[in-house]
Amino acid sequence: MAEFRTLKVEIEDRIALVTLNQPEVLNALNQSALEDLEAVFLERLAQDDVGAVILTGAGEKAFVAGADIKELAALDPLEARAKSRQGHRLLERIEGFSKPVIAAINGFCLGGGCELALACHIRIAAESAQIGLPEVKLGLIPGYGGTQRLPRLVGKGKAMEMILSGESIDAQEAHRVGLVNGVVSREDLIPRCRELAAGILANGPLAVRYCIEAVNSGLEMPLQEATRLEASLFGLCCATEDMKEGTQAFIDKRKPRFKGR
Repeated sequence: MAEFRTLKVEIEDRIALVTLNQPEVLNALNQSALEDLEAVFLERLAQDDVGAVILTGAGEKAFVAGADIKELAALDPLEARAKSRQGHRLLERIEGFSKPVIAAINGFCLGGGCELALACHIRIAAESAQIGLPEVKLGLIPGYGGTQRLPRLVGKGKAMEMILSGESIDAQEAHRVGLVNGVVSREDLIPRCRELAAGILANGPLAVRYCIEAVNSGLEMPLQEATRLEASLFGLCCATEDMKEGTQAFIDKRKPRFKGR
């Protein structure tokens, strides 16, 4: 397996735990971290022994506390645009990943860290988590999709408040507004995410992949076009061995044995 400068990858029971491993800089999304994340999703996590992914941060303080401010401060306008597009490509890859990606938010989740979490399919936060987009406090705007994904998730009003004020919200408020799916103690964070991933892995893998595609793509379409996509993917499911196994297992009152075919 490839060595990553800023990540630790552990795979158990088809669940990959990917830890952003730069606690000395609060797991900042510097250039090395961006490159490692792109590589791990393109190569290692695409392999068949991985069925679900959990993203978290090393240390007691941060999931990802933001981008590397020293790197940002040195950018000229063209370099800044290129950096933003690099972040967009990475997060679009994560958002469109065919296997479920769960963010285990274990602390500060700010700026680029918040944008990384927004690109994940599911977000679970520790009680101590703080989540926000503070870029305006630096004279910047969110550059890795935060101005677009946050309002799609929590609505325009709450997103405007968070983006324009630059203020963070705690885990309970994030849960109340729908930014995270659940809040647990720090000790229960990874076990809860593993439990959630294992539950998803018990389902038909092709159906899970098509669900991700239907939701992600459908949200960008008019309703009638989106429902046609859903119908097409529903039809594809009915051509799979997994659909035949799943329906027969239900009739036989037994657990299905899905093969991803």
